[in-house]
Amino acid sequence: MDIGSLIRNAAKRFGDAPALETEERTVSFREFDAATDRLGNELLNSGLVPGDRVGVMLPNGIECLAVYYALAKAGLVRVALNEKDTEAQNIFKIDDASCRAVIHSGGAPTSSPTLEVVTSLDWIEATAWTGSSQPCYHLRDPEAPYRLGYTGGTTGDPKAVTLTMRGETAEISAFLIDLMPDIGPGDTMLHAAPIIHASGAFFLPAFAKGARNRIMTKFDASRWLEELERSRASYSFLVPTMIALVLDTPGVQEVDASSLRRLCWGASPIPPTVAERAQAVFGQVLAQTYGQAEAPMAITVLQPDEHDRVGSAGRGYTLMEVAVMDEDGRFLPEGEPGEVVTRGQVLMKGYWNKPELTAETIRDGWLHTGDIGYLDEEGYLYLVDRKNDKIISGGSNVYPREVEDVLNAHPAVREAAVVGIPDDTWGELIHAVVAVRQEATSEEILAFVAERVPSYKRPRSLEIWPELPKSHAGKILRRTVRQKETERLGTLSQ
Repeated sequence: MDIGSLIRNAAKRFGDAPALETEERTVSFREFDAATDRLGNELLNSGLVPGDRVGVMLPNGIECLAVYYALAKAGLVRVALNEKDTEAQNIFKIDDASCRAVIHSGGAPTSSPTLEVVTSLDWIEATAWTGSSQPCYHLRDPEAPYRLGYTGGTTGDPKAVTLTMRGETAEISAFLIDLMPDIGPGDTMLHAAPIIHASGAFFLPAFAKGARNRIMTKFDASRWLEELERSRASYSFLVPTMIALVLDTPGVQEVDASSLRRLCWGASPIPPTVAERAQAVFGQVLAQTYGQAEAPMAITVLQPDEHDRVGSAGRGYTLMEVAVMDEDGRFLPEGEPGEVVTRGQVLMKGYWNKPELTAETIRDGWLHTGDIGYLDEEGYLYLVDRKNDKIISGGSNVYPREVEDVLNAHPAVREAAVVGIPDDTWGELIHAVVAVRQEATSEEILAFVAERVPSYKRPRSLEIWPELPKSHAGKILRRTVRQKETERLGTLSQ
């Protein structure tokens, strides 16, 4: 089934029930179907043809979702732009994807030579909600590009991942089988994280099953708690940093969260102390989903009753295979760390205009994730770290995440990043940067770590920052930390 048919079917089944809701507007299933038809037809009438790429830079809201699925119905290819990116970064995406159109709320670059159609929020408002609507229907080949999702750039410049209708429907199926199997009419999915990223993956599964999508324009911890209680939300998605901020909100213990069945999380590891506090406040509702741009959101899932397996990312989704390989492409036995590989229908088709990199990343049908991990005897995956983030100090391999987990266990530490700083004697020195929730000194935190890790894994130095840099998906950018601290420490040594 294509996405347009899924939306039409939901409109027929659930009609005038509320489908999307913000503080300003409520839209029914039938209204959303008609709005996406109007927008899709108008885009095609403007001269665009199926297969054209369209850059979209819109804030969280009903409008961005209406545009996303108008593009899906019209056979156009969505290219996500981000208002938090620099102009140069968005120009790179527009040019790299050869976008013929941009739909934005202001601030998007519009001078690219490939652009022929530029529209705004005013155009959406004038087009989507009134007037007659004819079905907008283009049957897209399951392997044709559906959207281009750019990688987070945590290891270098972002690359465009070509995602297909085949992959999109596989992701929806994975969610409905394993992550949100009981969602349906009367339920509410509360969106607080950016829809441009992980939270957007929850929209269609909820919509298809008749649940309401309640959308916050931006995340605020106290407002999320208010919305949770007011909307009686049964599902929500937050990244671990957001969960930590919610738990630090005064009065969190008094909030009525009895409606919440699953608080889904992902994008980065959750400190064990944060997971324990969340379960103490909200009950056994945490559900992790692990994926990456090349296999969006649906490689493994850790269910609420499995969060006693500290450090595990769960088991493969029902429709996915997960294994661990060595550098020569041989499968490794249980307990032995290597590169995590996965295969299934959710995988990308490849990197946009990068066939060599695609062939290097997908081999014999297996996507090589770049993550280091191991499987236990029951098939649970434990992620050790990113392959490219390994530190080699004095000839010993150190994976930052295991040191970060210890740092995050300190009561004062809110988040942590561990990086290797070049050193003539040791190759790399282990260095830590943390953000704190209460006053603490570098010496206190280093002493805490020294009691809990072997000497060769201990940070030799530690800096306290107000906040750590993150990607738009909420992942801590170790690369940025490493670069800044290498420059600073190099300047100090001169």
